[in-house]
Amino acid sequence: MNRHLALALASAMVALSGLWAAADEPANTASANPAPPPAVAPSGKTTNPPAPPATAPSAETTAPAAEPAADETQLPEISIYGHLDQARNQILPSLGATSYSINEAQIDQLPQGANALMNQVLLRAPGVAEDSFGGLHVRGEHANLQYRINGVIIPEGITLFGQELDARFVDSMSLITGSLPAEYGYRTAGIVDIHTKSGIIEPSGEAGVQAGSYNTFRPFFEYGGSDGRVTYFLDGSYDQNSIGIENSTDTQGAIHDSTEQYKFFSYLSCILDDSSRISLALSAAHENFQIPDSPGLPPGTQPNGNPWLPGVFNSHDLNENQYEQNYYAILSYQKTFGDLNYQIAGFGRYSGAHFVPDGTGDLFFNGVASDVNRMLTSGGLQGDASYKLNDQHTLRGGVMVVDELLTSDTTTTVFPVDAAGNETGPAFPIADNNHSQALYAGAYLQDEWKLTPRLTLNYGGRFDVFNSSFDKEYQFSPRVNAIYKATDATTFHAGYARYFTPPPLENVPTSGVTMFNGTSNASPVTLDSSVRAESADYFDAGVTHKFLPGLQGGVDGYYKIAHEQIDDGLFGQTLIPSAFNYEKGRVCGLEFTGSYTEGGLSTYANLALSKAQGENWDSAQFLHNAADLAYVSNHWIYLDHDQTVTASTGASYTWKKTFGGDTMVYTDVLFGTGLRADFVEANGDVIPNGAHVPSYYSANVGVQQKFHVRANQYVKVRFDVVNVTDNSYELRNGTGVGVNAPQYGMRRGFYLTLAYDF
Repeated sequence: MNRHLALALASAMVALSGLWAAADEPANTASANPAPPPAVAPSGKTTNPPAPPATAPSAETTAPAAEPAADETQLPEISIYGHLDQARNQILPSLGATSYSINEAQIDQLPQGANALMNQVLLRAPGVAEDSFGGLHVRGEHANLQYRINGVIIPEGITLFGQELDARFVDSMSLITGSLPAEYGYRTAGIVDIHTKSGIIEPSGEAGVQAGSYNTFRPFFEYGGSDGRVTYFLDGSYDQNSIGIENSTDTQGAIHDSTEQYKFFSYLSCILDDSSRISLALSAAHENFQIPDSPGLPPGTQPNGNPWLPGVFNSHDLNENQYEQNYYAILSYQKTFGDLNYQIAGFGRYSGAHFVPDGTGDLFFNGVASDVNRMLTSGGLQGDASYKLNDQHTLRGGVMVVDELLTSDTTTTVFPVDAAGNETGPAFPIADNNHSQALYAGAYLQDEWKLTPRLTLNYGGRFDVFNSSFDKEYQFSPRVNAIYKATDATTFHAGYARYFTPPPLENVPTSGVTMFNGTSNASPVTLDSSVRAESADYFDAGVTHKFLPGLQGGVDGYYKIAHEQIDDGLFGQTLIPSAFNYEKGRVCGLEFTGSYTEGGLSTYANLALSKAQGENWDSAQFLHNAADLAYVSNHWIYLDHDQTVTASTGASYTWKKTFGGDTMVYTDVLFGTGLRADFVEANGDVIPNGAHVPSYYSANVGVQQKFHVRANQYVKVRFDVVNVTDNSYELRNGTGVGVNAPQYGMRRGFYLTLAYDF
C-alpha cells in the first residue's frame, strides 16, 4: 500500500510544484468575472431533471454560460468554482457516447434514497442487470466498469465494488456507455463518472439514522462548507444488518448473514486563483460479511461413497466469513488558461479481501477448506487537456498510468487421495503465497470537428500497453463518433470504437494447478494458459427525440465483436472471482428509454434487450470441468451474466410547502428475464449456461416528508417498502459457469429514516 500510494501522491506533488507558479499569473480577461455554470451537461442535456432521465447521446459540448443579470450579486469564489467546473467538463466530454445522468434530487426519489447502495442506484439506468454479491452487468458485460471521481479514475479493487461507494456524497453522476471517445480506456463497458458534493454555497449538512427490517441500523452524517477559497465535504456512515449478502434460500430471513460496514469520504478543494484549483478526495471502507448458510445440505462424499469426515455436521452451523478493506486517495490540480484547460491527478489505492473458511465444515461438505487473503495496492497518474484551436476544432489529449501489485496468501487444507480420488490419510494444509504485478499505460489524442452547426465529428485514437507478470500486450485503438442534430428536438449519433481491456489483476488465478495433484483439490483439467487482454470492435448508433415539453425518448443499438472475451466467476467456495477468456465473443442489444416531467410529477421507463455469447475457453482452463471444456471448445454458449430483457420504471410526485416543507411519494419497479443457468438434457448431458433462472420483478414504494423547523433547517421523515409484494425470486440457482451457490433477491423490507437537515 505505502509504496504505490506514496509514489502516486509524490508524483502528483512534483507535477503540481512545476505548475504552482502559474497560480500567481494574472487572470485572463475571459475568466476574470465568469458566470455560474449552466444546467447543461457535456452531452447537451439538463443535468437536473426531476426524474431518472432517458438516454441522451452526447451531442454537443457545454453551452456557453448565460451572463448574470445586472442586479444579481455573486460571490467571487462561487463564480470561480462554476467556471472551473465548466472547464473540467470541456476537458472530458462524452461526445458521441450514450450518457445517463442522475443527481442528488433523483437519488432521493429512489428506494431508500441516499441510503441505497450505489449498485441499486445504477440499476435504474437502462441496460444494467442485477447479479448477486452487489454485481452489475452493463450491456452484456461482466464487470468491466470504470469509476471516476470528478473525472479522475479510481483504480480497481478486489471486491465487487457495489458495497464500497456511498450514494450520499454524489452531487451528480453519469453512466457513460456505447462508443466511447478516446479519453476512456482501461475499463470500457461503462464509465461511472461521479461529481461530488462540495459545500460551496454555505455550511450545511444532515445527520440521521435508518432502521428497519433485517435488523437494519444505520446512523449517517454529511457536512459541507467553505472558508474563503477552501471548500470541504465530509460523509460517513455505519451500517449493521442481517442480510449483508443475498440469501442462499428463498426464506424471509437469511441464516448467518450479518454484516458491519464502516464508510467515510471527504473532499477538500482550494482555489489558487480564478483559473486554477487543487483538490483532494479521501475514502475509506471497512466491511465484514458472514457467508449465508443453506440448511439441510448432504455431507460431502468421496468417489467410493464414504464421507470426507466422520460424524455429523449441520450446514445450518457453517461459519464462513469475508473481510474487506478499501482505501483510496486522489490529488488533482486543474488549470484553465485562455483556450487551454487541463487537469493532472495522482491516485493511490489499497484493497484487501480475506475469505476465512469453516475449517471443519468446509472439509465435511467439500473435502477442501481454503483460507484466501488477497491484497491489491495501486498507484498512478492521469493527465487530460483540451485546447480550442478555432470555432471548428477542439483538440483533446492525455495519458494515464496505473501500476498494480497483488499479494495473494492462500492456505488450502486438503486430504491426500489415491488415483481414484479416495482419501488415504488425514487432512493437511498447502500454503501458496505469491505476488503478481501489472503496469497499464495509455495515451490518446482526438479532435472535435464541427463540420456544420448541426454536424459534429469527434475522431482520434489511443495507444495502450499492458505489461504484467503473466501477459505483455499493446494495441492502437481508433475511435470515431458522429453527432447530427437534425432539429432542435431530434439528435442522431453513430460511432465506432476499438477497445483494449486488460484482465483484472486481482482476479487472475495465481495458484499452480499441479501443486494439488494427489489431493482432494486436484483438478481433472490441468491446462492453465495465461489470461490475456481482450480486444474488441464496438459499433453504436441511436437517436433521441423530445416529443413535447417534458416528454423525451430514445433508442440505441450496439454490437460488439471480441477476441479473448474476458469473463470471471466464482469457482470453489470463496467469494473472490477468478478470471478467464473466451477465444471469441459477441454481444449485441437494443435500449429504449423515455421520461416525462410536469410540475411535481416525474416518470421514467427503460427497456433493454441483450444477447452475449462466447466460444472456447482458452485460458485458466483448469477452472472448468472436462465435459464443459470440450463442449465450449466448438459451441457458442451464452455468457453466465447474459439477461435477455432488463427493464426499470418509476414515478414520483412532490408537493411543495406542505407542513412547511415538501412531501414526496414514489413507486419503482425492476424486471428481468433472469441470468443464465445450466440446461440438463434428457440424456443427462449438460449445456453450460443453456437455460436461465425464472423471470422476476421487484416493486418498491415510499414516502418522504420534510417538516420546517427554522430557516434552512428541516426534520425529514422517510418510510420505504422494498419488494412490496414480498416476491421470492432467484438471482442464481447454483448452476452455470462460475456460479458456486444459489442466491435470492431480498424479500419485503420496511425502512424508517429520521434525519435533521441543517
